[in-house]
Amino acid sequence: MSPSPAPIEIPGPRGPVVFGRGAPLSWIAGPCVIESEAHLHFLAGAIGAILERPYIFKASFDKANRTSLGSYRGPGLMEGLRMLAGVRAAGYPVLTDIHEPAQAEPAAEAADILQIPAFLCRQTDLLLAAGRTGRVVNIKKGQFAAPADILRAAEKVASTGNHRILLTERGTTFGYHNLVVDFRSIPVMRDGGWPVIFDATHSVQRPGATGNSSGGSPEFIDPLARAAVAAGVDGIFVEVHEEPVRALSDGPNALRLDRLAALRSRLEMLAAVVRTKAFAEPPSP
Repeated sequence: MSPSPAPIEIPGPRGPVVFGRGAPLSWIAGPCVIESEAHLHFLAGAIGAILERPYIFKASFDKANRTSLGSYRGPGLMEGLRMLAGVRAAGYPVLTDIHEPAQAEPAAEAADILQIPAFLCRQTDLLLAAGRTGRVVNIKKGQFAAPADILRAAEKVASTGNHRILLTERGTTFGYHNLVVDFRSIPVMRDGGWPVIFDATHSVQRPGATGNSSGGSPEFIDPLARAAVAAGVDGIFVEVHEEPVRALSDGPNALRLDRLAALRSRLEMLAAVVRTKAFAEPPSP
């Protein structure tokens, strides 16, 4: 396993969430998209009760890259940020996506982490705008990008003077409607000096597989997440819904809420082993 990156701490009223050197496995969890204000607060509390520790709540105010024009996108920028600010005021640090440079400043008022979607991970103006806010920036590695290539995206953000950067692995295109995860990407990205997150739910997505929307294989969330923890990730990203079949976006690859506790238990036990000295120092090549 590669050396631990410098830690990034996100403060919150329930305590900080820390990604990186010496920290326990950290969590980012929430619905794919904002469905309603009540639903946001329900899931934030339910996830917090299961994880029993500070975590980052994730939800998107707009899904600008849906497969079909008719798919639900979310409440939009201003109404979505108002709702997310309410979740943040309730004590949960927040992550949300931005899609255009002009969204960076207003989103930074409501969120602790600005996320660069995978399809946009090479968009220089977007990366620079996110970096200039001073917020933590989570860059999702594009399905088309090699692990080393995403380090160039991190350098764009760092050029603004903002070194609070996370990198997220979410699978690589492997033929039509399928993704695979190359776990070599985790030490490669960590060697760049940034904490690495594993997106356990988008990695089992099957993009565009149903024709009008994406499908998924959620039965593989658990084994892929365990493999990522064994490879040394600093945090786990999961999109969670109490009834994935009714989710308004990405339900086929979401983790059902009542399965989060078991996943958390398995991953954190494994993480405790991986972080011991015997496993943290790989043999010399």
